[in-house]
Amino acid sequence: MAQVQRMSRLMVKTLRDDPADAETLSHKLLVRAGYVRRNAAGIWTWLPLGKKVLDNISRVVREEMDAIGAQEVLLPALLPKEAYEASGRWEEYGDLLFRLKDRKGADYLLGPTHEEIFTQTVKDQCTSYKDLPVMLYQIQTKYRDEARPRSGVLRGREFQMKDSYSFDTTDEGLVESYRLHREAYIKIFNRLGLDHRIVSAVSGAMGGSASEEFLAPAAAGEDTFADCPHCDYAANTEAVTFPLKAVEGVTHPAAEDLDTPDTPTIETLAAQLGVDASAALKNLLVKVDGEIVAVGVPGDREVDLGKLGEHLAPAVVELVTAEDFEGRDDLVRGYVGPQGLAKVRYLADPRVAPGTAWITGANKADTHAKNVVVGRDFEVDDYLDVVVVEEGDPCPACGTGLKLDRAIEIGHIFQLGRKYADTFSLDVLGQQGKPVRVTMGSYGIGVSRAVAALAEQSADEKGLCWPAEVAPADVHVVAAGKALQTELAVEVAEKLAEAGLRVLVDERPGVSPGVKFTDSELIGVPKILVAGRRAADGVLELKDRRTGEREELTVDEAIARLTAQ
Repeated sequence: MAQVQRMSRLMVKTLRDDPADAETLSHKLLVRAGYVRRNAAGIWTWLPLGKKVLDNISRVVREEMDAIGAQEVLLPALLPKEAYEASGRWEEYGDLLFRLKDRKGADYLLGPTHEEIFTQTVKDQCTSYKDLPVMLYQIQTKYRDEARPRSGVLRGREFQMKDSYSFDTTDEGLVESYRLHREAYIKIFNRLGLDHRIVSAVSGAMGGSASEEFLAPAAAGEDTFADCPHCDYAANTEAVTFPLKAVEGVTHPAAEDLDTPDTPTIETLAAQLGVDASAALKNLLVKVDGEIVAVGVPGDREVDLGKLGEHLAPAVVELVTAEDFEGRDDLVRGYVGPQGLAKVRYLADPRVAPGTAWITGANKADTHAKNVVVGRDFEVDDYLDVVVVEEGDPCPACGTGLKLDRAIEIGHIFQLGRKYADTFSLDVLGQQGKPVRVTMGSYGIGVSRAVAALAEQSADEKGLCWPAEVAPADVHVVAAGKALQTELAVEVAEKLAEAGLRVLVDERPGVSPGVKFTDSELIGVPKILVAGRRAADGVLELKDRRTGEREELTVDEAIARLTAQ
């Protein structure tokens, strides 16, 4: 028998006004409906209704992970420094890492993710190829010291995450483990009722040969993804590529210096010469692990520093400062050109293709050069897709103009390969009696983030509107107020619970019907059953929270309808 949760005893305090600091819809509604309360920046308490939703999502995740043969474990959140020093992430994570010392002065951290510890666990437990393949997962609290935690539970400093890892002896085994997780994720998000897109992604510091993100389209999303309206191509903007196509058969005049005083920016240069910004070559100087590197892109495009950082990870990328030009006669601020940069590594976007001609800095004050040709006047050391992707850029698959949309990242899967196995010498004894290096996959789902994503996608102007699988109850029974109505509401609630439904009943004395109806819509249980004006006749009103459709039913009809769904 399921339990009846009475609103008169439930610790829930709904609010009529949005929190002053709330910007996103999910932040506003989860607080107003009494699901969460803020303790500090990025730190939240899950109240009873919120905990039910969180647990329902975790249940779905567990069921689908168990279905593919993954085994649940629980690793510590408090972790020793040494494992993360070995992988290099003690330094790489920088300020994102919560660090602490114990009373003896030993260094620890609060786990942001657990690749290192899972690898050590399998090294300890699995010694033979007969022990593999194995897939392990946990649902654990993670910690990241976000500089600007915001959007409620969408970006917190403490959050719930499912992370799982596969361990195989062959690359073919890794591909199969990846496939199993991918299919499980599709089932999970479909069951949760999340509209989602699977998009290509970059592996970045995680390493590995393949990476895909599961994104939930939402206005509050912090990720931008590109979607082709003609074919099935979709990718995180950091993973969108542009083909490198050399221009052949075109002869350009020799490079020629131009007197261009007071034109240190693309905008001032284009205005003075009367040309489009796309004719100029923009050369951005950055420092990569302290070494100055030039990055070339067309003048009408911007360098995506996040994308550049992903390409060059784990190296640290930062912009140069005025001090970096001191003592560097080869670098003339505002007039840098790739020709003659003998001491500087030159990277370029594929749009700066061999055979293309540009207007660019001449490495002399107040001077630019025209007809500077790639491959004739300078060479590109490496090509990287580094421009900010724009609406209308060609689809890499079919050439159609791409559309850009905002989304919330709810899952990410990686074929890690042997990065962490190499770090910790994770070998097992192979079939031939020789050590075999294990290959790994890493797969994450943001459990608490999924709560916010669902709220963003399913809410309306009246409040939350949960999919049935994750809702805190199956039906919300509302007693309009009179004694007879309350008596009928409680009676029906108990019968529904006996039939196996999870029931929330609002029988609060002294609360007006208007407040109860408003709260039922704000809380967002899929079905609302009202004991109102026809209670004396044993007639109830059943309302679908999402569609607003209403119908009058007898008690027996209501029970039959609700238990049949």
